[in-house]
Amino acid sequence: MNKLLSASIIVGSSLLFSTANALPTIKMQVNGLVCAFCAQGIEKKLKALPQTKGVFVSLKHKVVALELKDGTEIQQPVLDKLIKDAGYVLTKTERLDHPIEHIKADVMSADK
Repeated sequence: MNKLLSASIIVGSSLLFSTANALPTIKMQVNGLVCAFCAQGIEKKLKALPQTKGVFVSLKHKVVALELKDGTEIQQPVLDKLIKDAGYVLTKTERLDHPIEHIKADVMSADK
């Protein structure tokens, strides 16, 4: 019984640790975004996730950014499926330790 309890505490602690230290923003390169309707569609799908705090989409730069609520996480296979099922191709994913506003600023400064 003590071994089972110890194993449960270790597993529970590691899950808590990995969630608490999760990076809050996911930046994705997505091919296939060609119009405002595309941007609205992917934004709507991402905003429907319970973990979502904010979404930013740049058609010009093919960037989709997703900021997570504190203490939440989205696994990569979930993102892969969501993007693919929406009709797009996910080419790159980065997990970043700063708010979505930094990604917006980077995209805006690249346009200047």
